[in-house]
Amino acid sequence: MPGGTAGAPAQPGMKAQSGRKARSGMKARLVGVAYALGWSAVCRLPESWAAAVFRFVADIAWRRQGPNIRVLEGNLMRVLGPATTGQELRAASRASMRSYARYWLEIFRLPVMPAERLVGGMIETGEVEAMLAALAAGRGVVVPLPHMGNWDQAGAWVIGRGAGSFTTVMERLDNESVYERFVAFREGLGMEVLPATGGPHPFGVLAQRLRAGKLVALPCDRDVTGGGIEVDFFGEKALMMGGPAALTVQTGAALMPATLWFEGDRWGVRIHEEIPVPAVGDRRQKAAAMTQEVARVFEQGIREHPADWHMLQRVFVADLDPERLAASKARVAARERAAQRNGARAELPNGSRPDQPAAGQPPAAGPGADSMPPAGPGADRPPPADTKADRP
Repeated sequence: MPGGTAGAPAQPGMKAQSGRKARSGMKARLVGVAYALGWSAVCRLPESWAAAVFRFVADIAWRRQGPNIRVLEGNLMRVLGPATTGQELRAASRASMRSYARYWLEIFRLPVMPAERLVGGMIETGEVEAMLAALAAGRGVVVPLPHMGNWDQAGAWVIGRGAGSFTTVMERLDNESVYERFVAFREGLGMEVLPATGGPHPFGVLAQRLRAGKLVALPCDRDVTGGGIEVDFFGEKALMMGGPAALTVQTGAALMPATLWFEGDRWGVRIHEEIPVPAVGDRRQKAAAMTQEVARVFEQGIREHPADWHMLQRVFVADLDPERLAASKARVAARERAAQRNGARAELPNGSRPDQPAAGQPPAAGPGADSMPPAGPGADRPPPADTKADRP
């Protein structure tokens, strides 16, 4: 049609882009169907059958030795030490993948597990009673965790032990239906799940919960924002989320790390001693020092149960892409400068606190808020088909 484009054929690039979008949409729908089948079908199978299937899938992923398995082995090498042989490392990574498969099996079966098993099957060590006593006295508690054991089962356990509902943060997944299923699943266990994006800034909401004497639990052994705090971890530099420590500095809540593991057909938890707020330093320095203490606690727990540390992502600075890391830090620095200009880190003109923004003000970042853990009881993405590479 002269002078118009209505009848013009689509350009090759447009066709390719349309095709990619269609394939992406189809993949998202298939992933959603797979998760729906997992929750509906796995819980109907005899547990021993389901366990055998999940171990088989874990072994296939392990034998392929894809990128995520190699990252896992790189992380485990730091835990086990340089004297570890290749055979020992491969055995450790296989055990870790089987442990990880058990986590996923239990995720699908938790809705049909009796509460008595979830609570009675937990082997408790450390400061469990001290944590519960603090909550009973009306003091908030922040529990930072590594990606170990079964976070969701531990959530059901602590609620069953009388902690009441607790609050966590979960990153929005690319697949919205899967995200909604996980939120509904965790809310069904008694958790309050805050979205990392698409709502009020979670730091402010978490601070309010802590001031009300509630429990907040946040995985934090891997930075996904570029704004993490650098810590010494197994003899190297690593980046961890500073959100739990920052919340403690801001609210006066107790910071009590936890480590988790599998114990035969049961589970294990250790609630570690409270990490005190340092007497000197500004808020950022205090949060950094406390995050380093959290890292030391994680080291201890991971060394005791290396197979149950499900870390298939890069956590050590030496493994990160320098250019991408620098770009992430630059973005975080820009956000912090903008927050400072907006008064988000200082007393606001009307006297409100940073975590209680005035009308029209963005939620305050607070110290370390840019490194708020964006994943609740697991990790940050559902697992790819080949390696089950992350926990949601």
